[in-house]
Amino acid sequence: MIINKVNVLIFIYLSFGIMAKAQEMQQKAPSIPKTDNYYGIEIVDNYRNLEDLNDFATSNWLEEQTKYSKSILEKIPNREYYINKRLEFDNRKSFSVNQINITENDFYFYLLKKPNDKSAKLFYRKGFGGKEIELFNPENFKIELQSNYIISYVQPNYDGSKVAIALTEKGKEISEMIIYDVKQNKLLSYSITHCWPSDSGGVSWLPDNNSFIYLHYPVVDPKSDLFLKNMQSVIYTIGEDPQNLKTIFSKSNNPDLKINSEDFPRVSLPTKDSEYLFGEISGATNFKDTYYIPTKDINNKSRWKFLFSKDEKIGNFIIKKDKIIFISEKNGVNAIYETSLEKPDFQSPTLLIPSIPDEIITELYGIKDGFVFSSSKNGIEAKLYIYGNGKIEILKLPFPTGNITVTTKKEFSNDFWIVCSGWKNESERFKYNYSKKKFLIENLSPIIQYPEFNDIVIKEITVKSHDGLDIPFTLIYKNGIQKNSNNPLLIDAYGAYGTSINPYFAKTYLLWVLNGGIAAVAHVRGGGEKGEQWHEGGFKETKPNSWKDLISCAEFMIKENYTAPDKIAIWGASAGGITVGRAMTERPDLFKAVMIESGILNPLRIESMPNGLNSVKEFGSINNEAGFRGLLEMDAFQHIKKDVNYPATYITSGINDPRVSPWMPSKFAAKLLANNAYKNPILLKIDYEGGHGGSIPLAQRYSNLADIFAFAFWQLGHPDYQIKENSKK
Repeated sequence: MIINKVNVLIFIYLSFGIMAKAQEMQQKAPSIPKTDNYYGIEIVDNYRNLEDLNDFATSNWLEEQTKYSKSILEKIPNREYYINKRLEFDNRKSFSVNQINITENDFYFYLLKKPNDKSAKLFYRKGFGGKEIELFNPENFKIELQSNYIISYVQPNYDGSKVAIALTEKGKEISEMIIYDVKQNKLLSYSITHCWPSDSGGVSWLPDNNSFIYLHYPVVDPKSDLFLKNMQSVIYTIGEDPQNLKTIFSKSNNPDLKINSEDFPRVSLPTKDSEYLFGEISGATNFKDTYYIPTKDINNKSRWKFLFSKDEKIGNFIIKKDKIIFISEKNGVNAIYETSLEKPDFQSPTLLIPSIPDEIITELYGIKDGFVFSSSKNGIEAKLYIYGNGKIEILKLPFPTGNITVTTKKEFSNDFWIVCSGWKNESERFKYNYSKKKFLIENLSPIIQYPEFNDIVIKEITVKSHDGLDIPFTLIYKNGIQKNSNNPLLIDAYGAYGTSINPYFAKTYLLWVLNGGIAAVAHVRGGGEKGEQWHEGGFKETKPNSWKDLISCAEFMIKENYTAPDKIAIWGASAGGITVGRAMTERPDLFKAVMIESGILNPLRIESMPNGLNSVKEFGSINNEAGFRGLLEMDAFQHIKKDVNYPATYITSGINDPRVSPWMPSKFAAKLLANNAYKNPILLKIDYEGGHGGSIPLAQRYSNLADIFAFAFWQLGHPDYQIKENSKK
């Protein structure tokens, strides 16, 4: 793409004039300062009052900022490009499929969405080649409320006679769960409220095919101090009143297990024939204190026995008869071990799979006569292995892939399914035929070609960070791009909870590239791209590595003449708000635009959020000095300084967000607006029909992404996105 520099300068000049006039009218937030003293250090919070979302002055300011931001975003020419292209891509496929579940007797349950559907519907069929039958359409759920419900989770029982369906609205994520009787072809009368199966381990059906275990949330209002407190695993039997809770694992039910109010006491049955149930004291941590109980003693709360502690660093495990097989990262060694359930020995377990050089064993899946496990190199190169009869075999994948997900029938079959994903191609699904030792294509939806992406290059490199460590860095650009200071660069970063940004069909990045830009993913520390040690490298007191890694990646792109500071936009969401927010406040000169979705931007106050006590497991607590100092260092809100030229910033939040309270990104926007020395736009938009970004209709998500996309190109000077002087809605 050829960009006329003179026209760009004119566009920027006009845009600057428009924004300067508009910002003169932009309302500053009401401020009632509060001073706290932590370990002899006084911390002033000029916007503590914004934490009260019920206060009229606060709610009015949020509404005014949202109205103002929309008025600016809607003036950006070509904003509709992103929405139109996403819809065009959707229309190329007659339908798409996800959340596939296969029962022991080969019933397929899945969500299917056609281009004109508001949301996906639930279908099923007998066998891969069976007749497709629609079971449930969420558009017909509570029609009288005129609300857009979506299906967030489905789980059939073992024989496929019944299926649990979770529904959410307006991004709330907290669900209402209904049961569909497949044999009778009808919804059953009772619905289960106060649940969140998509985020709390789902449901575990019991062998009777008529009962299941799920996690109950006593309080479901995200604004309540009791939200995400005192959860309990309960058994529900179909036909009974779900209000009569049968609790089997909770703080009150099991006081001897030292479960805290913020913990997630989850219970699962790993296989239908398992002799044990497993209870995990879970939360914002990769490793859990785990207990077990004989399945026959499920109602005897005194029979729960300790199995292993979180210090064993066991990521996931499977059960094979009386053996537990598990991945452990203990002592910095990533390997697979085995021990007995009758007499467990986690100090000296049997080593089954030693660590693999340059790879991290990521997941473990049981099959009838052994198990399958996957590995990853730098989070972007996946491999798959099978283990049986004491032998390890690496499987030749249908094609090189960046990420693999596996589903199995556990003890019922040696066959299994994989989904292979990459940055610029649709995910493809294959069935591994164990007897033939080969992968067979088994896509439930058509695979569409996108010729416009053919010339796009994916380049996986490493960048030296501030301390000399190699940071994996994904570059996505058009073949033949010229290295110069005019290339708009979008860098995405996260870096928390040991979560990796694995390759997926990244249409947002690809559309950025088609518009003449370079897209990049910085796999910063705090993520899991290189295992638990990578996570711990950006964890609590070591968290500064996350944003310093991002800064190093940006500096690399400038040094290598890919771009220039006034052409760089950085983007982060949720916990990625720490990474992006602190990169911005530490090096405001390095970036031209910053986009933060539902970001953790004031972590000193994280314990004041409903799920804050759980979040301290990842970020630290103000209740000890080391924790306080770590939180202060990662607090972008507290690092905003007076009269600094901060980049143009677009901040979003969902009013129903159950994870990051809307006041946190709002406080950041308020302080930034009051202290920014330059006339770069500071926009805050609250989605009053959304939550944490997910669990909303696709059209709504596309519109939100279009705002981010257009804002970034506008600020980086792309001529197709410049607001003109006489621009009108």
